[in-house]
Amino acid sequence: MNYLRNLDRRLIFLIMGLAVAIPILLRFVPPSQVTMMDQNVFDAIEDLPDGSRVLISFDFDPGSQGELLPMAMSFTRHLAEKKHKIYFMCLWPLGEPFIQDAIKLLKEEYPDLKYGTDFMSFGYKPGGEAVIKNVVVDWKSLFITDSRKQDLNDIPLTANIKSAKAMDLLINISAGDPGTKQWIQYAATPVGIQMVAGCTGVQAPLFYPYIPDPLNGLLAAIKGAAGYEQIMIQNYPELGEPEFVKARFSSTAALQRMGPQYVAHLLMVLLILIGNVIFFVDRNRGAA
Repeated sequence: MNYLRNLDRRLIFLIMGLAVAIPILLRFVPPSQVTMMDQNVFDAIEDLPDGSRVLISFDFDPGSQGELLPMAMSFTRHLAEKKHKIYFMCLWPLGEPFIQDAIKLLKEEYPDLKYGTDFMSFGYKPGGEAVIKNVVVDWKSLFITDSRKQDLNDIPLTANIKSAKAMDLLINISAGDPGTKQWIQYAATPVGIQMVAGCTGVQAPLFYPYIPDPLNGLLAAIKGAAGYEQIMIQNYPELGEPEFVKARFSSTAALQRMGPQYVAHLLMVLLILIGNVIFFVDRNRGAA
């Protein structure tokens, strides 16, 4: 008891460091439970007829990629598995590199899908909510070319599309403004486009009032991303194979990131319990 009472805090820091590092190195996946919200997001994509048009906007930056990049890659895989037509864009300038990452994933894991016929990218356009207002009215009044400077009229996916009203589903991955709130206010609600989203943990409570209409589902932070990955592996077992798990953009990235949190939280609870035991023992001794 005296040893625990006088334990060097540096040892506690070391133990906590190991509790975080070891699960990362071992790719530890903790037990987790899929929520109804995770399932609703999955169903919104899964229930669309194969080959549906889906607009996905990457409205986040490197500061929030720890929470949001895994779900962005999971969305991309799911859309590819369903053979949906994917339209990438972003309202954040630093979101465009993540679109390029998603395109790399498609080229590496789904080589049969071709740019221009199965997926394409509008890239970044400044203007925030003004961009959303324009794309739901007339896409080509704002976007003349795609991110590769190709004329939209020369790309099969956009040649015969006038606006975002032609989309069957809107997906937004948001770290702030502009993001999910603006897509709900200026696209999903007035136009009636079906929508799902993923966001950081601090934003999630702001969007719950929009569920289930116009927001069909919401992935909240890394926990939501992990639940979505779990459903994906249950429905597409090949994504649980080593070639996907160990890929550059792992199919279990969010589940693996839950591992350090799970172990670290257990350690914190254990330390709190030990501290309280020592406190009550010392208090009883003092009273005696």
